[in-house]
Amino acid sequence: MPGYSVRKVGFGNHSQGCVPVRNRTRVWTAALTAGVVAAGAAGCSTGQADPGDAAVTAAALDVTEFDSAVGVCTDLDGFVNGNWKRSNMIPADKTQIGSLTVVVNRTLEAQRAIAESAANDWSGDGVPSSDRDKIGVLYRDAMDVDTLEAVGAMPLAPLLARIDAIATRDDIVRYLRDDAVGGGGVLFATGSDADQQDATRRIADVSPTGLGLPTKDYYTDPQYSEIADAYRDYTATALELAGVADAAGQTAQAFDVERQLAAVSLSPEEQRDPENQYRMVTVADANRTTPSFDWGAYFEAQGADVGDGFSLAQPQYYEKVEELLVGAPIPQWQAFLRSSLVHRYDNRLSKEFRDNNFGYASLLGGTDEPAPRWQYAVAAVDGTMENAMGRLYVEREFDEAARDRADDLVQRVIAAMRVRIENLDWMSPETKNKALDKLAAVLPRIGYPDTWDDLSGLTITPGDFFGSLAAAERFHHADDMAKIGTPTDRSEWITSPQTVNAFYSPSDNSINFPAAFLQAPFFDPDADDAVNYGGIGAVIGHEITHGFDDTGSQFDAAGNHTDWWTDADRAEFDARTDRLVEQYSAYAPIPGRPDLHVNGRLTLGENIADLGGVNAAYDALQAALAAAPETAGTTIDGYRPDERFFLNYAQIWRMNTRDEEAVTRLATDTHSPGRYRINGVVPNIPGFAQAFGCGAGDPMVHTGNDLVVVW
Repeated sequence: MPGYSVRKVGFGNHSQGCVPVRNRTRVWTAALTAGVVAAGAAGCSTGQADPGDAAVTAAALDVTEFDSAVGVCTDLDGFVNGNWKRSNMIPADKTQIGSLTVVVNRTLEAQRAIAESAANDWSGDGVPSSDRDKIGVLYRDAMDVDTLEAVGAMPLAPLLARIDAIATRDDIVRYLRDDAVGGGGVLFATGSDADQQDATRRIADVSPTGLGLPTKDYYTDPQYSEIADAYRDYTATALELAGVADAAGQTAQAFDVERQLAAVSLSPEEQRDPENQYRMVTVADANRTTPSFDWGAYFEAQGADVGDGFSLAQPQYYEKVEELLVGAPIPQWQAFLRSSLVHRYDNRLSKEFRDNNFGYASLLGGTDEPAPRWQYAVAAVDGTMENAMGRLYVEREFDEAARDRADDLVQRVIAAMRVRIENLDWMSPETKNKALDKLAAVLPRIGYPDTWDDLSGLTITPGDFFGSLAAAERFHHADDMAKIGTPTDRSEWITSPQTVNAFYSPSDNSINFPAAFLQAPFFDPDADDAVNYGGIGAVIGHEITHGFDDTGSQFDAAGNHTDWWTDADRAEFDARTDRLVEQYSAYAPIPGRPDLHVNGRLTLGENIADLGGVNAAYDALQAALAAAPETAGTTIDGYRPDERFFLNYAQIWRMNTRDEEAVTRLATDTHSPGRYRINGVVPNIPGFAQAFGCGAGDPMVHTGNDLVVVW
C-alpha cells in the first residue's frame, strides 16, 4: 500500500489493495495504468484433509518448482522459487508476477464472468434499477470502445469551460468546493474516519492530494529527472488532446504549482507517522490557516456536519495553499486545474488519451502494453459498485466452509500470539497487560460483510460511461459525508470481498481477510496444516502484529492514538526495531543497481509484521502438532510439517518484478521486495534453522546481536 494509513495496513504489495470510499473510482484507473490490478480472486475448495494425505496436498506445494542447486540454508527464496522464476516471465501488460498476481488474475476472470453475464442479460430498456443490471450496463459501456472513440474529448468540454470562466480568486475557491461535492480532490480530499482521540465517533479527515508524481523527491532529485520530464510530456499531450491552447506553457505553470506543494509535503516515511496524519481543528482554526478558503462553506456544500472540528494535518501544506490562493496568478491556477482535470479523467476517454496515459505509466512500471480492455471494464465496475459486485462474487465463488476454517486459524494464531506476549523477556508486566488487552479486543472480519450497501440511489445511465462514473463518485462521496458525526460502526467493512489483500485497521483494531484472499497458496482448506499455517497463518499473524508495529503500537485496544507503554519498554522496542531497520537497509534488490537499497525505515512496519507473523504462525503450528503428535513426523513429498511451513511461506512471496517497477516501489512502497519478505525474515526465526538443520554462519541464520526478536 502506498504509505502507512491509519485506516489500514495491508499485507500485499499491490498498492491499490484497499481503497477508501472517496477514492474508489479514481484509483481503478491508476492501478490498471501501472499494470497492477488489485481486485478479487477465485473461490476456495471445501473440507480439510488429513495432514498425511499427499494426494490431496500435491497441488498446494509443488516441489518440482524447487531448485535443488540452491542450498535452502543459503537462499530460501532461490531454493523454493528459482525454477518458478525462470519459467514464469512477466506478461507484457504487467509490472510483476507472483503468487498475488496469479490470485488477482483468477478473480478478475471470475468478476469478468459475472459482469459479462449481467451485460448479456440486461434487457436494454430504460434505466437499470437492480444492482446486477447496473453492473451489466456499466461493464457494457466500458467495453464499448467505438462509442468512446466517437465521443472523444467531449466529456471534458463543460468541465474545461468551467475553468475557462474563472475570473476571480473567489471563483477558484468555488471551483475547489464544487469539485469536492462531486467526489474530487484537486488539492485535498475529504473522507470520514474514526477520530484518533475518540475512536467511537467518525469525523471529517482532510488530506493533501496535490502531487501527481509518486513522491516529493521526484520533483527535485536528479535520479528521477527522466520520470519528471515524462510526466510533463504526458500532461502537455493530454492537454493538447483536450483542445487546450499552449499546452506546453500550461504544463509548465501547472508543474510549478505542484513543485511548490511538493516542497512542503511529507516524505513517504513521514506520512507513516500517526502524528502527521491527525490534527484536530475547528472551522475557525482552519480559516485562520487559510483566510482565503472558507472551510465552513466547504463542508456545508458537501452536506457534512463537522460539529466541533475535523482533522487537518500537515498545516505547512495548507499554508502553502493559502499562499498560492493569494499570490499565484489566476491563469496559473487555471493551468493547474486543467492539468488536474486531464490527469483525473483521461483514462476514461478515447484511445489516444489512454495511450498517452499508458506511455507515462509504462516508464514507471516497465510494461510493454496496456492491460486488456476487459480488465479496465472490470476495475471500473469494481470501483463503482464494489459492494454489489462483492455480493455476486461471494454467491458465485465463495464456500462457507472456507470462512469457518479461516476463523479457526485466526483464533489459533491469536492464541499463539498471546503466549508470545506473555513470554516476552524484554517487556514489563505493566505494558504486557495493555498489549494483552489489545490482543483480546482484536476484531476479525472474514470473507464478506453481514450486510450489503444500498445502491438503489445510484443512477447508471446507459450509453454514458463518463457520466455514470461521475454520478457514482458523487453518490459514494455523499454517502461517506453522511457518516461524519455518527458513531463508528465496527461491523462496517472498509474493503470489498473480491479484494486480494488482507489488512489491519488500527482505528478499530480489526484484522480483515476478504473472501478473494482465502485461496491457495495463501489458504487451501484441502491442504495440510503446515501449508496453511505457512500461508494464511503467516498472513493472520502479520495483520495481528501490525497492531504492535512501530505505528500500530501507538493505538490502544479501542483504536485511540494514545501511549500505553512505559518509557523503558518503548526504548527497548525502538532499539530492537532499529536493528531491523539496519538489516533491511543493507539489501540492494535490483541487479546492477548496488546504489539502490530497501528503505528500512519506510518498510519498518511491514517488516515487523512479517517477522511477528511468521513467529506466531509457526508457534501455532507447533501447538497443533503437539496436540496430534502422531502427525509431527509425517512427511509429504519428503518434507516434514515444520519444513513445509517455511516452504509455503517462501512460495507466497515469490515474485518477478520489472526493474522500473522495482525502482518505483523502493521509493514509495511500505513493503519490502518479495525476496526480502522471505530471505529477510527467516534468518530471524530460530525455528527455520532448526527445521532445516542450518548452522551458525549460514546466510539464512542470524545469531547473537544480529538475531532480531520483537514480538
